[in-house]
Formats: sequence, structure tokens, C-alpha cells
Amino acid sequence: MLAQKSPHILDSSLALELIHVRKSFGGLVVCQDINLRVKKNSILSILGPSGCGKTVTIKMLIGLIRPDSGSILFDEFNIAKFKSEDQFLPIRQRISMVFQGAALFDSMTVFENIAYPLVVQGGLSEAEIEDRVLETLGMVGLPDASTKMPSELSGGMKKRIGLARAIVTHPEVILYDEPTAGLDPINTRRIVDLIIELQERLKCTSLVVTHDIPAVEILNDDVAFFYAGRVRKTGSLRELYDSEDAIVRGFVRGDPSVLLTVQGSL
Repeated sequence: MLAQKSPHILDSSLALELIHVRKSFGGLVVCQDINLRVKKNSILSILGPSGCGKTVTIKMLIGLIRPDSGSILFDEFNIAKFKSEDQFLPIRQRISMVFQGAALFDSMTVFENIAYPLVVQGGLSEAEIEDRVLETLGMVGLPDASTKMPSELSGGMKKRIGLARAIVTHPEVILYDEPTAGLDPINTRRIVDLIIELQERLKCTSLVVTHDIPAVEILNDDVAFFYAGRVRKTGSLRELYDSEDAIVRGFVRGDPSVLLTVQGSL
């Protein structure tokens, strides 16, 4: 089935726009009313307490989870209206995701893991795929890792291989789900620096779901604060620090008493 064009018009300065997006699982409403505008060629950090809809939101951008209602605008399409996997395949060539646990195929080598999306996409010869994979391994600083198995990799290396697989198609948008979770400070800084380097090198848009405030300080771009299934505040990290909203300010400053008091009153 061919993707239908959206009757809505996406502002030319935006890579994505979510309008009144809602998602529930049974009786649990995870995303109540997500409204978010994502600027092209920017890094948007997404902060918020666990369970507030951050990861569910980015998974809806590539069809891993389907919204109940609302609009998700990308290019000329409203991907919230897509019904089939065939419609999502070309979108997933343009929007890639780096999963929290890397999600590598255990039975495949590093080379085969990174090549996989190119094989599925088609259109490249074996020689072209090999060149692209080796180039991408160089970009993430692991040029000699192609023959290794995932079981031979450290946690930080797995993160970088997962990142390599996400960027091998040269996507327009990269989605990161907790890219620094479980890493030591050195590997955390390495991943954050890679996010910045790749955004500049590929001229892509990056959405980074994270709890890592120091990482957000380094990324130093836009921030969206999610709370109770809504986007409660957008702006710079400094604006969130100084927000008059006690929930926003309490989260980024790490003040649990404020969060617990206000959250418990909802």
C-alpha cells in the first residue's frame, strides 16, 4: 500500500511535528496529549520521569507502536495514519532508532548487524554495502570490529555498534533511547560526543531520550520535558532550571521532594 500524503502542511523549518498524539495500553493512558515541534538539523533532548511516555513517543515515529489518535507529520506524510508495514519501510530508511540495549542480533557478526538494514533496503551491491559498513565503523571509532560477535563486545562497544547500524542508511532523523544508560563516565562522554559529531556530519535531526542531565548540558540544544503523558515544557536546559513550574524545576535540579509532593497531588 502506498503512503498517503498528509492534508496537513509541515513547516519547512521542522523535521517532525506531533499534534494531539494519544496512546494507551488497555486502561493505562501513557501519552495523553503529546504536542511537539522538532526543528530540522537540531538535537532535541527529551527528559522526564519514568513512565511518562518518552520512549513510547519515539517508537511511534517509526511504527513500532501505533498511536490511538493524533497526527505525526514527517515530510509530506501523516505517519500516524499508516496502516501497514509496507508504508513504514521507506520511513525507517529515513528515520532510524538506536535502542537502549543496542538490540544486536546475537547470531550475526558486527558486519552483518550493521549491513542488515542495507540488505533489507536493497539497491546496493555487495561491494557497496561493504564499503558503507566499513565507513560507518570508522565513524563510530571501531574500524577493526567487523568480524567480532556481539558477545565479544563491551557495553560501550555495543552502544556504538547499535549507533553504527542506525546511521548506515544515512537517515534524516536519528532516535536515541537512553544512549548512555549503564555506561561509565568515559564511555558516556564518548557516546555524547558521537551524537554531536554525527548530527553535524550527517546534517540530521536527533531526538535523545535520556535521564542524563550532564549529557544534556553537553548536547546543549533544545529540551522537551515530558510529564504525565504530555509535553510540559520546551526550551533550553537553563530555562528548565529556572522554570517557575515546580515539577520541571524540581526534576532537572534533582529535587525529589518537590516532584513527590506535586506528583502525589495530581
